[in-house]
Amino acid sequence: MTERLAPPAGIDPMDLVDGSRFASRGYPHAVWAQLRAEAPVCWFEPEGWTPFWAVTRHADIQLVAKQPDRWSNEHGLIIMPAGAPIQPSDMVVTLDPPRHGPMRSVAIRRFTPRAVRERHAEIERITTQIFDDVAAEGLEEFDFVEKIAAPLPIAVISWILGVPSTDWQLLFRWTNEIIGKDDPEFRREGESPGETLRRARGELHAYLGELIAERRTNPGDDMVSHLIAAEIDGQPLTENQLLNYVELMVEAGNETTRNAISGGLLAFSEFPDQWARLLADPGLLPTAVEETLRWVSPIIHFIRYTKVDSEIHGVPIPAGDNVAIIFASGNRDEDVFGDPFAFRIDRSPNPHLAFGFGEHFCMGAHLARVELETVFRHLVDRLEWFELAGPVERLSSNVNGGIKHLQIRGAVR
Repeated sequence: MTERLAPPAGIDPMDLVDGSRFASRGYPHAVWAQLRAEAPVCWFEPEGWTPFWAVTRHADIQLVAKQPDRWSNEHGLIIMPAGAPIQPSDMVVTLDPPRHGPMRSVAIRRFTPRAVRERHAEIERITTQIFDDVAAEGLEEFDFVEKIAAPLPIAVISWILGVPSTDWQLLFRWTNEIIGKDDPEFRREGESPGETLRRARGELHAYLGELIAERRTNPGDDMVSHLIAAEIDGQPLTENQLLNYVELMVEAGNETTRNAISGGLLAFSEFPDQWARLLADPGLLPTAVEETLRWVSPIIHFIRYTKVDSEIHGVPIPAGDNVAIIFASGNRDEDVFGDPFAFRIDRSPNPHLAFGFGEHFCMGAHLARVELETVFRHLVDRLEWFELAGPVERLSSNVNGGIKHLQIRGAVR
């Protein structure tokens, strides 16, 4: 039997898995820093959770992410409660080669830099309307997430998918419930997290099923119509594959970008000198976006399942073990980033892991960058001043680094 390397004394395994601690304390950066220094690959057995290896260094995360022949996506993506069933899925993000490549290829052409550039005008229009609406209200204090960070991503991804604007808030509610199932704010009274997840996914899939049926009859130039027409080895996608693909796009296109926007504004409030730099030199927007992604790390971790006996950083990893690659820790790795706990909008190079690494690198990365750059350009142009007006309310999750509410005082012109 393999002897597994335990974490250093004094580290509480629950700090890595308890979503309520992420909500009340933010990311456990001190814990991750200690692990990077003392035990960059070590075994955790949190009470009530499936055991896993925590991988905290940038290079080791890349090692795991780029070897799907050794570490699989097909046994679940996140650290799970003990005894939770692993449901087989044909979502592209849960597939290994050789199934992954063909499934990814049916959508990737719609997210290339060129394809995203063709959407600039609509993204600009949506962003302008959001800021115009806030300015028209004349508010001196408002929830930045509710008014700016949340409306843009759900509007953009819904427009790309071809969802009528009257239904955007439905998708927003369902994705909040699916992603935020562990947070009491997003659960209905009396529901368990599992019940919330099953209900919200069921309602979302019922809606998407109707949308897919309508597009089979009346196809357009939207992503849903494109997926319906796509083929893999001469065969169209199954109904389940279509539902899962569109669900993934709704969730990924909404949640992570929203959290990067709100987390970015929070970073600027904590580093006002960097906000002043951006106001003085908007040409720093591209590197400011990359630093925001590194700093916020909207996806905290993903799980990989060890298919064959392997080794990470000199530590033997037996086949059958789960490995958690903690992107948010890798993005503070002292061996990669100089002064990693400083938010510096001119940081370059910036090889962050916010979009993952390897063949599962986020296909919506170009779109997210454009949305972030657009919204921050509008903030530079139209937010005369701002300051925090209350405590930061974070999502209860060990996977999605989310800010639910960010109350600010400010003037949008």
